[in-house]
Amino acid sequence: MLPTESVDTRHLPPADRWPFWLDLAARAAAPTDMSSEHADGFRATARFVDLDGLRLTRFRYQSLSARRTPKLIRRDDPDVYQLALPLTGASRISALRRDTAVGNANFTFLDYRRPHQVRHNGADDGRTPASSVTVVLPQSLLPLPARKLDRLAAAQLSGAEGVGALLAHHLQHITLHPEQYAAVEAPRLAGITLDLVSALLARHLDAETTLPVEVRQQTLRHEVYAFIDRHLNDATLTPQTVADAHHISVRSLHRLFAGEDETVAQLIRSRRLERCRRDLADPRLTNRAVQAIGWRWGFTDKAHFSRAFRAAYGMSPQTYRQAQELARSVNPVAPTDNGPPAYWPLTG
Repeated sequence: MLPTESVDTRHLPPADRWPFWLDLAARAAAPTDMSSEHADGFRATARFVDLDGLRLTRFRYQSLSARRTPKLIRRDDPDVYQLALPLTGASRISALRRDTAVGNANFTFLDYRRPHQVRHNGADDGRTPASSVTVVLPQSLLPLPARKLDRLAAAQLSGAEGVGALLAHHLQHITLHPEQYAAVEAPRLAGITLDLVSALLARHLDAETTLPVEVRQQTLRHEVYAFIDRHLNDATLTPQTVADAHHISVRSLHRLFAGEDETVAQLIRSRRLERCRRDLADPRLTNRAVQAIGWRWGFTDKAHFSRAFRAAYGMSPQTYRQAQELARSVNPVAPTDNGPPAYWPLTG
C-alpha cells in the first residue's frame, strides 16, 4: 500500500501526549508555536500518507492553536505550502492582515514562509473533535508565481464545487483508504494531486491561462471523469451531453481523451457496467431485479444490457449474481477489525 503512518495519542501516557504531538506536527509541515487548552492528556489521531514528495494528512484533535512567527521562519524555512480542508469544528486563520473564519468544506492556503496564525476547535460540548485533511507540497512544484499566491493568504477556497470538490474528494479518499492503492501508484497520485491543487489556486487567482497546457488538460479530464460518475444513472448521458456540460465541442472532448485507454463513450459504458456488477454482487440487493439494476445505471434496454455485461465479464448478469451468491454460501466473509476501538476514529 501507499507509505502510511497512523498515530493515536491515547496509546501514550497522558503526560507524554502533548510533547509527542508537537514533534509530530513539526514533521508534518514545519515547526510552529502550538498551544491547546487540552494539552494535559491531549487526545488526537493522525494519518500521514506520502505521495512522492507530497504529504497528505488526516488530523483529529480536541483543540489546537498554531503560529508561524518571524523568529520561527528565520530559524526554519522549509519552502512548503499547505492546503487545509477543515471537516468538523470551528476554524479561524490570520495572515497578511487578513482574518477569516473558515467554514467546513472550504480550503485555506498557507505559505510557511509567511507569518500566520490558525485556531481550530472542536464542539463546545467536548464530544465532537476538530478534524481536517491537509496536503503539504514543496513550493518549487507549484507552477504559479509566489507573489500572486500571497493574495490567497487567509482566504476561503470552496471545496464543495468545481475543481475544489474534486480535490476534497481526492484527498479524503486517499487518507481514508490508502490500502486501496499500491505503493507504485504514488507518483501518479502525486501528479493528480498537484494538478488539482494548481487548478484550484489558479482559478481563484484568475490565472488558469498561466498553467501549463498539460495541467489544464489533465484537470479538465478529472472534471469529466467526476461528471460522468455523477450522471451514470442518466440514460441520456452521451459524449455530447458531457461536452455541452463542459462548454467544449464533442471533437475537443475526443481530442482530450485521445491518449487515454478508453474513449468517452467506452468510459461511460465501462463505468456503468462496473456499477451494475457491484450491485449484482451486493447481498443487500438480492431482491432487486436484474433489469432494475440495469435501469438504475442507465441501461434502458434489457437485451443490450445483457450483451454488454456478457462481453465485459464473460457471463450474463443473472449468472454473475448466482455465482456471487454461491461463493458467499461456500465461503462467507467473516467480520473484520477496522482498527482499534476509537475515541475518535480516523474514518468519518
